[in-house]
Amino acid sequence: MSFQQYVKDKRYFFILYAILMLFVSLIMTINTSWDLAAPNLLYTHFIGFFLVGLYITIGYYYRRSFYVGLLEAIESVSENVVAAMPESQNDEQALYVTMIKKMQGSHTKQLQKLIREKREHQDFIMSWIHEVKLPIAASSLLMENSAGKTVDFLVDKLEDELNKIDNYVEQALYYSRIDSFSKDYFITDVPLNRAIRNSVKKYAKLFITKRIRVQIAEVEQYVSSDSKWLAFILDQIISNALKYTYEAGEISFIVEEDNKEKRLRIHDSGIGIKEEDIHRVFERGFTGATGRTYSKSTGMGLYLAKQMALKLGHDLTITSQEGEYTAVTIHFPKMRDYYELS
Repeated sequence: MSFQQYVKDKRYFFILYAILMLFVSLIMTINTSWDLAAPNLLYTHFIGFFLVGLYITIGYYYRRSFYVGLLEAIESVSENVVAAMPESQNDEQALYVTMIKKMQGSHTKQLQKLIREKREHQDFIMSWIHEVKLPIAASSLLMENSAGKTVDFLVDKLEDELNKIDNYVEQALYYSRIDSFSKDYFITDVPLNRAIRNSVKKYAKLFITKRIRVQIAEVEQYVSSDSKWLAFILDQIISNALKYTYEAGEISFIVEEDNKEKRLRIHDSGIGIKEEDIHRVFERGFTGATGRTYSKSTGMGLYLAKQMALKLGHDLTITSQEGEYTAVTIHFPKMRDYYELS
């Protein structure tokens, strides 16, 4: 800060000083003649001007050390600008320093969040590429070893691999749209049984191949949701249930209701989840001992289902007993409770 800038910042002080000196001068000239008042006025103005000049000069060099230090901190290449800032000299400067520290802290948190999200996104992409290559490689092997195999057999196997690729692509698509979710949903009364049957139909071939029985309530139930996103949630849960259910097992869809909510419980007679893993199954990229032992997985299906459910105002919970069953429950709050929570 230059001396001229400092004086300019003190302009209101100079205006006040001029008004005060004008008042003093008027008082001095009213009570005595001009000849007697003139020397006193000259003396008073000289001393006043000297003291004000001294105050401004000392104040400038006192404040200058802070501004020089602040300018050096701004121009420094150090990432931690706050640490390089000089000590504040008064309460006003202390407030500015506090504000800058809070702003930097907020910026640092946002930056760390973005870095973390970018890293997680990169991890997902790498995992997704690895997983989607498997059915592609399997398809290539089928074509290379097609000699002696019927067309129906090859078409059937290729269809299985294409379904896997389609599921991975769908996961990637929905994952990329999580942040823009609020622009792409419409809450209506969705027929729940119809949504369940559509998802089961999508995996009909796998149900038939593994001879897995399906139990769906006959009475139609309606829930407040978005049909497209709810279908995706159901697809992910059913896909997981099929993946980890024994042959000739059973998957049942049970609808429950009370005063606060409706619940859809998807119960499978599968291999279950270890007790130490049950609290982490909705984490991004978590596969657990089951996923590593029985089936290669990106660990994104239940994570995406949970995130979508929360954004729709629903919730997902899970219970399991290793070696016996797994039950995933979708909670649909009654609309009046949902609005009260909002």
